Amino acid sequence: MPPKVPYKRHLSQGGQIGPAVKVVQSRTAKSTSKKRDEDASTEVGEGADEWTLSKTLLKPPDQLELTEAELKEEVTRILTANNPHAPQNIVRYSFKDRAYKPISCVDQLAIHFSLDGNLLLRDSDEGRRQSAKIGLEPELAPVESTVIEVEETEVKEEGSKEDIPAASAEEAGEGEEPPPHSRKEQKLTNQFNFCERASQTFNNPMRERACQMEPPPRATFSATANQWEIYDAYVEELQKLEKSKEKEKQKPLVAKKEDKPRGRKLTSLESQSDDVTKVTKAAKIVERMVNQNTFDDVAQDFRYFEDPADEYRDQEGTLLPLWKFQYDKAKRLAVTAICWNPKYKDLFAVGHGSYDFMKQSRGMLLLYTMKNPSFPEYIFNSESGIMCLDIHNDHPYLLVVGFYDGNVAIYNLKKSHSQPGYKSSAKSGKHTDPVWQVKWQKDDMDNNLNFFSISSDGRIVSWTLVKNELVHSDVIKLSVEGTTMEGPEGLQLQTIGCGTSFDFHKKIDYLFLVGTEEGKIYKCSKSYSSQFLDTFDAHHMAVDAVSWNPYHMKVFISCSSDWTVKIWDHTIKTPMFIFDLNSAVGDVAWAPYSSTIFAAVTTDGKAHVFDLSINKYEAICSQPVVAKKKNKITHVQFNPIYPIIIIGDDRGHVTCLKLSPNLRKMPKEKKGQEIQKGPEVEITKLDKLLNLVREPVNKPEK
Repeated sequence: MPPKVPYKRHLSQGGQIGPAVKVVQSRTAKSTSKKRDEDASTEVGEGADEWTLSKTLLKPPDQLELTEAELKEEVTRILTANNPHAPQNIVRYSFKDRAYKPISCVDQLAIHFSLDGNLLLRDSDEGRRQSAKIGLEPELAPVESTVIEVEETEVKEEGSKEDIPAASAEEAGEGEEPPPHSRKEQKLTNQFNFCERASQTFNNPMRERACQMEPPPRATFSATANQWEIYDAYVEELQKLEKSKEKEKQKPLVAKKEDKPRGRKLTSLESQSDDVTKVTKAAKIVERMVNQNTFDDVAQDFRYFEDPADEYRDQEGTLLPLWKFQYDKAKRLAVTAICWNPKYKDLFAVGHGSYDFMKQSRGMLLLYTMKNPSFPEYIFNSESGIMCLDIHNDHPYLLVVGFYDGNVAIYNLKKSHSQPGYKSSAKSGKHTDPVWQVKWQKDDMDNNLNFFSISSDGRIVSWTLVKNELVHSDVIKLSVEGTTMEGPEGLQLQTIGCGTSFDFHKKIDYLFLVGTEEGKIYKCSKSYSSQFLDTFDAHHMAVDAVSWNPYHMKVFISCSSDWTVKIWDHTIKTPMFIFDLNSAVGDVAWAPYSSTIFAAVTTDGKAHVFDLSINKYEAICSQPVVAKKKNKITHVQFNPIYPIIIIGDDRGHVTCLKLSPNLRKMPKEKKGQEIQKGPEVEITKLDKLLNLVREPVNKPEK
């Protein structure tokens, strides 16, 4: 390697900058240079130095005059890979949009010089092949091998030198040096012999695919519409409607096929249109598919999610919100009734009305399915608010509804029109006060459909469908015992009791319970219309709900606005259990899978779930289920199969929630024993709890 030369800068007389090279000269060169300097000094002047001469800075005539601040200012320039000469306004025609569109990706690569070379590296494979053909293979030995050979020769020479004695070494030193050609020169590697490869690819071109087809055929239609032609068209439409109504009246109410009603209710004009009816089924399927994709995570939670945190909650559970059912036109109407369909477990009916007698307007009957939570399956409008409803067990398409104005009606989901098939009137014996509850009963001796209703007017009425009309008969009239009033001319008037709820026994057909506004519960029989079998002084305020246990035939539950929920044995006049929930209780319901689990909802927006086999004193789950504290919960119902409940509030919303594993505990498996299941196990489980609180029977003295 050549020695490194220091690089210096100096100004010449002309003001140019150039390198100053320090050169090692011989003695003769130094003497000649001194003579030249002396001659030059005599020409310029004795004792004068070239550095003492005045120096001028040459500037081009067009150079800008800049201040110190401008000279110190840093000017940032960004170097980009874009070609400044590349066109920016290239457009191409798009057959899809039928318009010219600018191209965003323009080629920015600019080639300044291109030359195809024919040089090869000597150490490359191709270079060795060509040198082998020419006959230069021994000269092209790899550098590493030569280095190794040189090192080996050096080692041998050192070894041979050690073997020679010192005297011979001195003699050899006195001799002549070996010729220079006998020594092998060490090849140095070329430090600049390297290769760097790079490539630049083009961007993938954007392509559009389009197809051209024949336009649909078009036809021009024109006609003159006169007044009589319009009149004839209306008359023809009215005749079709009358014929369809006559056919519906001739059909029997109970159909033979118990198919699940499909499709949303259509208006009379839509039902007459063939085009709409053809699309209805397909649109319904597409709507359900869209909803299942939208609520896929909720559907997965509904089916498979089990809260693993229940293992660490010490026998407490939670409610997981799933869906929220709401309809825009029913926002200002309270949920007054909820009922699951007994055959189709994903379908339930919701009645809308108002509990405020000062704000009574219209009502709505909606049917929702969990397969489509965004819109109701059926929509029925009514002039009066709906206060209660029930679905027939054997005919799941028949719904009986009680109104605020005292009427009862029956809706048939298989009919295309939105009006009830049967409705009471003043002539047929309708109630004079709101109907608070209706219940389907077994068919009578002539196989006619039969249901019961209770109202604030004190009447419990049995309604029977005979041919095409409703026939009523009063089963019992409620009266308050011990409260008589003196009327005109000394007549004794008895105070009428106001019925609010009732429930029929699951096994004993004639036995049923009645709750009243006075807080009393009457045990009644269908056979006796003038007296009660028993009377319970249950609550201090109105009884909002009363229900028999689905397993134990002696136990029933009641709730009231006096903040309490009570569990009774109908053979004992005192309650077995009393729970205070610190707010008015709107509804209570037994769980269908256990005899000891029930749920209650209060007006402060909370849902309470109790399991008497785990905790006999307080709820194992108390959870708010509405967004705002002002919202009041009105009703609750358990699904007969799935571990979910639905809760309605006074804003028209229905919330579906899933019960966590702690809220539906089943007996644990024991080694070598099978789990006993069935109603008998549930009855014995509840009997054990009741025996703990029952008063012991005094044995007769001997």
